[in-house]
Amino acid sequence: MRKLIVAAFITLDGVMQAPGGPQEDTSGGFTHGGWIPPLADEAFGQAMQTLFSQPFELLLGRRTYDIFAGFWPEVGPEAPDRPLADLFNGVAKHVATHRPESIEWQNSHTLGADVTGAVRALKQQDGPALLTQGSGELVRQLLAAGLVDELRLLIHPLLLGRGKRLFGDDAQAAAFKLVESSSTPKGVLLAHYVRSGEVQTGSF
Repeated sequence: MRKLIVAAFITLDGVMQAPGGPQEDTSGGFTHGGWIPPLADEAFGQAMQTLFSQPFELLLGRRTYDIFAGFWPEVGPEAPDRPLADLFNGVAKHVATHRPESIEWQNSHTLGADVTGAVRALKQQDGPALLTQGSGELVRQLLAAGLVDELRLLIHPLLLGRGKRLFGDDAQAAAFKLVESSSTPKGVLLAHYVRSGEVQTGSF
């Protein structure tokens, strides 16, 4: 059985919209796109290398798929990102989309109409972990269905006040255990959580 890992860049108030650039996602009038680059440093890069060092397949929503498919296949042979490009181009990619006919990036597969059902079936198979990148709408569906086994969060020291958030009100209640944490010199918290059962309650 495979693990499903949600890897996400978020702010202190849980925003995950358009971390990589100003024009990445301006929906809803979002004007803070590109909030990661000023906080990226060598430790941040090392954390990303560690994340991608274990075998995985990608789970992607359509917007993230389109961004990735327009970028990674075009990375040149001498570019610093070429090793990661080769990795992303080569792994299997499972995509939530209403337009399956336009999925052309190599090794890409559509999840079909029943997205959570398809992901549940993928988890039952043998194979590498299923890893999300971005894909906020898809991630919220997976959290609502209780399918997430691990959270790898890179929490940035920012309050944006608006924007699409990682956790929706329909996320299924679950307890998680912090198994590893660190921080970068620029204040990004790297937190690795593993699902540990049901939420326990009590009183003082």
